[in-house]
Amino acid sequence: MSTLRETLEDLTGALRERPDDLLLEIGAGGELLVARLRVFVSCLLMLLPGLNWLGGGLVNDSLAGLAGTLGVLLFSLAWLRLALRSRRPAWLPMLSSCFDVSLVSGVLLLLGLWSTPVATVNSTVVWSCYLLAIFATALRHDLRVTLVAGVLAMVQSALLWTWVMTTADGPLVSADYGSVSSSTQLQRLMLLAVATVVSAVIVFRAQRLAQWSATDGLTGLHNRNYLNSQIPTKVEAARREGRTLSLALIDLDNFRHINAELGHLAGDRALRHAVAVIRRELGREEPMIRAGGEEFVLIMALPIGAAWERMEVLRRKLEAAPFVPEPDVEPRRLTLSAGLASCPQDANDLSGLMKRADERLRAAKAAGRNRVLARDGE
Repeated sequence: MSTLRETLEDLTGALRERPDDLLLEIGAGGELLVARLRVFVSCLLMLLPGLNWLGGGLVNDSLAGLAGTLGVLLFSLAWLRLALRSRRPAWLPMLSSCFDVSLVSGVLLLLGLWSTPVATVNSTVVWSCYLLAIFATALRHDLRVTLVAGVLAMVQSALLWTWVMTTADGPLVSADYGSVSSSTQLQRLMLLAVATVVSAVIVFRAQRLAQWSATDGLTGLHNRNYLNSQIPTKVEAARREGRTLSLALIDLDNFRHINAELGHLAGDRALRHAVAVIRRELGREEPMIRAGGEEFVLIMALPIGAAWERMEVLRRKLEAAPFVPEPDVEPRRLTLSAGLASCPQDANDLSGLMKRADERLRAAKAAGRNRVLARDGE
């Protein structure tokens, strides 16, 4: 019971969290994959009305299925164009998931209007597409999208069932689709709920694995995997859109002395202390990355001058917050040195920015440490 409670608490916490940049980037790739998959599946679904007709099915059923699949294909091509944009709308995953679910409901409604109302609630093939729509949300890596799609499928399915029951003027029986049973409809709603829960757990697990793979275990910051996989995309986007982006390469001064004098456990606490002091001043759009040891990278959507001022504030904050190893041990002053580089003035890619920032970091250390350099020869 405690494990189940903890899992539910984790899921609830994940719902409140806004996906970070890594998950948004993974979700964007998933959205493009879903868009392409939707077009492919739409082409396959075009075969179903013909197979239904050749198998002796009702002509109206085949026409309804053909109209529905044509609509699916046209809308799928439109969604694919949106997903292929370099700057995708933030609302695209949520809206496209709701679109997938509503499209299934639309085809079911069309079957009921063109053929028999029994088809609306008893068409197993079309109804199964609800499950496909729910499972496809797992590729978007957003727990909220999965839950909204699942709830929407259950609500729309229940509304279609209610519509059929309230508008029927005779027995709900069909030679092709059988008879309408309340127990069967309730079982289908339960299946939708189960599919939603399973998909949500898959998304939650994938989110945690993605975060763990890109997170430094000691400090909780992004790690070098994140630096190499996500920052080049940010630099390229800034270059393409004509925006300025600055990179700061930060190193804690003389940090090895703390490890040598106080031990590595105290060194770890000092590292976490320095990170906590700096992170308190940072916004969500300023990712800080542990590049290794006591070296960090900070990305700022600022021109070089404003980035220097920002780093100066962080440097002073850290200097003014000494680290206390133990209650009876003298506090240790922590300082940092940093080198800055900006895109596009210094370089247009991550490698170039890191190289220029490293050169300025070395110059800052050679000049006496505890300083920030943004230009050569300062």
